Amino acid sequence: MNVIEVQGLKKDYPLGKTTVHALRGVDFLVEEGAFLSIVGPSGSGKTTLLNIIGCIDQPTSGQVKIHDQEISELNDKQVTDLRLHKIGFIFQSFNLIPVLNVRENVEFPLLLRKVEKKAEINTRVEKLIEAVGLLDYIDHKPAELSGGQRQRVAIARALVGAPDIILADEPTANLDSETSEAILKLMRDLNELEKTTFIFSTHDPEVLKYAKSIVQIRDGMFVGQE
Repeated sequence: MNVIEVQGLKKDYPLGKTTVHALRGVDFLVEEGAFLSIVGPSGSGKTTLLNIIGCIDQPTSGQVKIHDQEISELNDKQVTDLRLHKIGFIFQSFNLIPVLNVRENVEFPLLLRKVEKKAEINTRVEKLIEAVGLLDYIDHKPAELSGGQRQRVAIARALVGAPDIILADEPTANLDSETSEAILKLMRDLNELEKTTFIFSTHDPEVLKYAKSIVQIRDGMFVGQE
């Protein structure tokens, strides 16, 4: 079953008197439980594509369907609900809140949802912090963690709401090769354990060996899917 359908996706950005064509017509499908890499050189449109799928940006034309729902037809509340309940995002810059510790950063999306009971939140948060190997650092602030540890916090935060889809924008870009390998193995393990659909972008050929499927884009255009 397909969880995401991308059809004829285009995105243009005005830049002075010119127009940047970030996406020039991208089509692909993502199956439930996929561990899919969007691959292409820097500037090929990977981040733009993920931002549109994640409802952070809007396309100039084309469609993105999540669970057969065209996201451009959703109102603001429906988009917010989709991002809170169905989509998790892992940024290459981590985007952790500096004044919050590991536990507080991970639980933050659940507090925004305002539906879970405190005991349920605590159980879920601690389970995920343990899963990413940071239980001993649960009271540490981001500044007290290494880059790899901060990325693990970001992964736990993305997973805490049990989303159907995790979008990761170059999740290993700021990490050394050993830490990158550990992060990718962790993501793959969580994909298999939680059955969550992972879509991650990269321009690093070494990262591709972890992907179960690959979508290639270049110059904003779909090249192929395997």
